[in-house]
Amino acid sequence: MGINNLTLDNYKPLRDVVFENIRTAIMDGTLKAGERLMEIQLAEQLGVSRTPVREAIRKLELEGLVIMLPRKGAYVASISKKDLFDILELRVGLEGMAAYYAAERITKDEIKELERISAVLKDLADKKDLENMLKVDEEFHNFIFEITGNARLKSTMLAIWEPAYRFRLKYMSEYSSAVNIVEEHSKIMEALKKGDGDLAEKLAKEHIERTEQFMVEELMQDETV
Repeated sequence: MGINNLTLDNYKPLRDVVFENIRTAIMDGTLKAGERLMEIQLAEQLGVSRTPVREAIRKLELEGLVIMLPRKGAYVASISKKDLFDILELRVGLEGMAAYYAAERITKDEIKELERISAVLKDLADKKDLENMLKVDEEFHNFIFEITGNARLKSTMLAIWEPAYRFRLKYMSEYSSAVNIVEEHSKIMEALKKGDGDLAEKLAKEHIERTEQFMVEELMQDETV
């Protein structure tokens, strides 16, 4: 395991900092699928007691990122190809629904925030910083879910997507159509600004279908999943 000692955040409780650190390590692949999570070892690496580590593992289990095996302990959750394909299919529908409702409910301040995120994404794409670009891409989509004001829609999306997100980082880091992602985001944003729910839904679905199709093709060729 390659988790480093924590950088403490004075504005967050220690348990939250520990949770976010372990969660990030799972999402970016530092802690790999099937890897056992040892409380003592994690506590030593993070420079904390076992209590916040134990609390973090329990919370990660609720998110589907960790599984508890009787008499064996906690492990980073694995996921099958079939599960990934099912998740990708669901994401297309949920993204379309979110874009539709976001177009009806978006405010001027939210438009400005989407424009800010889009500008950051374009800058990263120009620099060919694909790893950070993918993270900002996800921020763009998550913010659209925020705009809907539908907490259950957002929580449903997170519940199905977060266990698979680390695989997106793995396969999409080689995605060559960075400029297309920026252009597609721009089109979605324009539809949201116009309040055109039908168009926003259509564009969002097409965007997810295109980007995730690349991931599916990579998954089909990978024997390690």
